[in-house]
Amino acid sequence: MGDSKKRSVCKTVSWRLIATVITSVVSFAITGNLVIAISIGSIDTLVKLFAYYFHERGWEKIGFGRHKTSE
Repeated sequence: MGDSKKRSVCKTVSWRLIATVITSVVSFAITGNLVIAISIGSIDTLVKLFAYYFHERGWEKIGFGRHKTSE
């Protein structure tokens, strides 16, 4: 049984929230500028939300490493 599209979206959003905080903190540590750090975190999030979703859905179509369940 694979993940639903709704589950993939929820996983995408929850991971991006965590990753955005990390990216923003690292960007702030490097630049010392909160506006730049938030901008970098925001752009990074938008790009990677779509990338992760399609990556997740692509892996959903691949049987590699899955165990067949008996029903």
